[in-house]
Amino acid sequence: MLAGGSGTRLRPITHTSAKQLVPVANKPVLFYGLEAIAETGIQEVGLVVGDTHEEIEAAVGDGSAFGLQVTYLRQQAPLGLAHGVLIARDFLGDEDFVMYLGDNFIVGGINDLVDRFAARRPAAQILLTKVGDPTQFGVAELDTAGRVIGLEEKPARPKSDLALVGVYLFSPAVHKAVAELKPSWRGELEITDAIQWLIEAGMNVESSEISGYWKDTGNVTDMLEVNRLVLESLEPRIDGLVDEASELVGRVVVEPGAVVERSRVVGPVIIGAGTRIQDSYVGPFTSVGAGCVVTGSELDYSIVLPESSIKGVGRIESSLIGHHVEVTASVNTPKAHRLVLGDHSKVQIGT
Repeated sequence: MLAGGSGTRLRPITHTSAKQLVPVANKPVLFYGLEAIAETGIQEVGLVVGDTHEEIEAAVGDGSAFGLQVTYLRQQAPLGLAHGVLIARDFLGDEDFVMYLGDNFIVGGINDLVDRFAARRPAAQILLTKVGDPTQFGVAELDTAGRVIGLEEKPARPKSDLALVGVYLFSPAVHKAVAELKPSWRGELEITDAIQWLIEAGMNVESSEISGYWKDTGNVTDMLEVNRLVLESLEPRIDGLVDEASELVGRVVVEPGAVVERSRVVGPVIIGAGTRIQDSYVGPFTSVGAGCVVTGSELDYSIVLPESSIKGVGRIESSLIGHHVEVTASVNTPKAHRLVLGDHSKVQIGT
């Protein structure tokens, strides 16, 4: 599993936090991937980490919470997905393996994909989905029979609209391909080039089109969309305190130690442990992390990371707010705001 990217599209959040640990419905994206892997029956995971390794190791631990045995593999720089395979060579040995990108979100898991690979055992199996802008992804070209005949990483002129989803299954044959690679124009060892090498060597590369939901949570828009999707299946639960002057509508989770006072919360919404909501409105598809304070404000379709405070603000919507952020009232500014705030930010907003 790869969790070594720098997350430039989620700046400024990722200046101080690992992008794979940005939460969806108050749970890190990386955890959903680890759970999907564990559901297949796989027990050993090599987790490729980079500069944020300490944060990721603290969050994941030895993997036992997921039913996994996790070995950490340090990548000194984000030099490409195939480079992740290269540094994992000793860990992988001569076993078949799944490569899963830690910032990808797939609804429905990967059990069917793993079962198909085990039954047919091609040199590689890739998962594809149609996208609106294939120039942002690795793109597959298929022949009339649906066989993979070519791959290209972020092409200027895509030959199809079929993008590679961040899950790949390989036989040990891929190690020879990776060993032959040279850095691309991006200075990286591209996994698309390794798969192309297998194709040109006459090996069988199979593909299937994803039937469920997939997102690369590399930007704020996609993070908010995935958060919305997960909250859609929320089961209401009140483990904290809600006073009689408050109104909860729909599917709302109030985690232990959280307090809601004189406020209206319209679900699906999750309020994290120890968070206090006072004299405020929290709208649908919002996740508020643990230890936050929201007073005299309106919050809608947003993600707020732990230990942040929002006080006296007219309205915040479609926003991603980092750890330990302070948002307070100012004057003569718009009533609605869209924010992407890194950890330890301090912002004044008009009432």
